[in-house]
Amino acid sequence: MQPRILIIYTGGTIGMIEDPHTGSLKPFDFSHLMENVPKVEMLGYKIDNIQFAPPIDSSDMSPEHWQDIAHSIADNYDKYDGFVVLHGTDTMAYTASALSFMLQYLAKPIIITGSQLPIGEVRTDGEENLITALQIAAARGRDGHPMVQEVAILFNNYLWRGNRATKRSADHFNAFRTYNYPYLAHIGLGIDYHEEALTMRNPAEPLKVEYRLEPSVMVIDLFPGISETTLRHLLFTPQIKGIVLRTFGAGNAPTSPWFIQAVKEACESGRIILNVTQCHNGSVHPERYVAGDMLAATGVISGRDITTEAALTKMMHLFGIGLSGQGVIDAITRPLCGEMTPR
Repeated sequence: MQPRILIIYTGGTIGMIEDPHTGSLKPFDFSHLMENVPKVEMLGYKIDNIQFAPPIDSSDMSPEHWQDIAHSIADNYDKYDGFVVLHGTDTMAYTASALSFMLQYLAKPIIITGSQLPIGEVRTDGEENLITALQIAAARGRDGHPMVQEVAILFNNYLWRGNRATKRSADHFNAFRTYNYPYLAHIGLGIDYHEEALTMRNPAEPLKVEYRLEPSVMVIDLFPGISETTLRHLLFTPQIKGIVLRTFGAGNAPTSPWFIQAVKEACESGRIILNVTQCHNGSVHPERYVAGDMLAATGVISGRDITTEAALTKMMHLFGIGLSGQGVIDAITRPLCGEMTPR
């Protein structure tokens, strides 16, 4: 049967053209993009599309846009075999993470892709990314079920789990990687799926979508020389409920009494603080060093090997569905959809 794929075009470099007056790239429409990829017709798929109006640069991506994407998928979930989201690279990992939490019991592929060069340029990576994303969205396993049943990022030679991925390069075609999880597929002459790494679900379970996202969260990056005034100003930002605290190495932070006291007071005020390492690879191990152990004693929670993008959007999701206090703590320390390694 002819695969049915829905493309959701949000914008991004893949569909951009050069402004003749400024020379800078700006989003263009979907018809321009498809005119530059005539090979898509050779796939023989039934392809429809939904376009953001107007298309946006991914730097402007917001929780409201994630809700729009989720609505587009939910409203059309039973009509299509798979979905391809065309998206700018800068916030792609945030979008992939957010959608993974919002689209619960997902049993169809949501493949997010884009490009480093616009589709109309001679050396563009956009054409191959788009065609490969469509092929993966249409792929079926030996049991007849979709080969991919999760939100994933396709870029150049690899398919990555969306809520494990992070953008690693602004210059290379292999722009993404999951440092703490294996690739889902390697793309060469064929598409070689790493089946042990793929999520498999019961397709009989209906899709459940949680649209609510709470934006009252933030990220704090530690750095040598951070002052008490700066730290307290950030920790006690009005209305903030959750904080992703990006620490050094295996989850370490300054041991100065003023630092420990400020963080302790923030935890006691009801803020949920999640310890996430600034390193791409590795995990938070608060028990390994005194610096990490002292931070854990204040009430800060270990995020283990979760990415910053997944940590932030997971907090938005948990607060959004109405959890608070211990409910958030319990949920944030266990994997919900493969975003972190189980204990």
